[in-house]
Amino acid sequence: MRYGTGVALVSVAAILWSLQGLVFRQIEEASPWAILFWRSVGMMPVLLAFLAWRGRGRVLPGIKRAGLAGVLGGLGLVAAFGGAVYAIQVTTIANAVFMFAATPFLTALAGWAILGERVGAKTWLSIAIAVAGIYVMMRGGLANGVLAGNIAALISAAGFAAFTVSLRWRAIADTLPTVLLGGLFAIAGAGAMTAVSGGSLAVPVPDALWAMGMGAVLLSGGMVLFTLGSRVVPAADLALLTMIEVMLAPMWVWLALGETASRATLMGGIFILGALAINGLWGGRRRVSPA
Repeated sequence: MRYGTGVALVSVAAILWSLQGLVFRQIEEASPWAILFWRSVGMMPVLLAFLAWRGRGRVLPGIKRAGLAGVLGGLGLVAAFGGAVYAIQVTTIANAVFMFAATPFLTALAGWAILGERVGAKTWLSIAIAVAGIYVMMRGGLANGVLAGNIAALISAAGFAAFTVSLRWRAIADTLPTVLLGGLFAIAGAGAMTAVSGGSLAVPVPDALWAMGMGAVLLSGGMVLFTLGSRVVPAADLALLTMIEVMLAPMWVWLALGETASRATLMGGIFILGALAINGLWGGRRRVSPA
């Protein structure tokens, strides 16, 4: 695969992910736990089919290779998926995705604290800028009554950071088996939480179809494309390309539904996107060998 092809695949993946917020807004009655359940159900066939194709009919060897790190990463994804679903339900798409964009910086901090990975001076600067953006958004959330959504989005970003750090812990390059485990854990967790809260997974058929389609096409399809493209695209370039999702997600709901963001959200988002750009452009100057 050529570099240009890899960039195209990763870009399409980011565009697919950016459409999830628009699909969320089509779901009318399902609770966050029910959405998480049905979206995870939709993920499974696509991930299983891709892993079976790549493994020549064998899926279990890839899952076994993930080991304990895969299990821990899968648990991190439960927090990531659950926090994202709740955040999008109670706050604006822009608010949620800008918070999600803090994931690389939370990952850098966790890698430094847990794995002893070195964090460069410019990454620390980027983290400081991102923290300032998060503060602006959290303060705005307190004023607008969406603090719970901001906290849930931050929990989601922390879950993705835990997922990434767990894979680095055992130097696991193949993320899809761990994503599959995360989907299985999410199904079990969403079912358990629904039972505890006295809710129901029996949602209107359109809601279930929207959620399953989101999991099968947008989430899993994007993961497959991202996995293929990331083999020839350096990490710094990947960080910049995934900004496509953060920029497009609020635009889709604004164009289609007229959903706008608060001033605090936009200001905080500018800080976080700027931090991502600084970190990605600086990383891009170093010679990075494709994975």
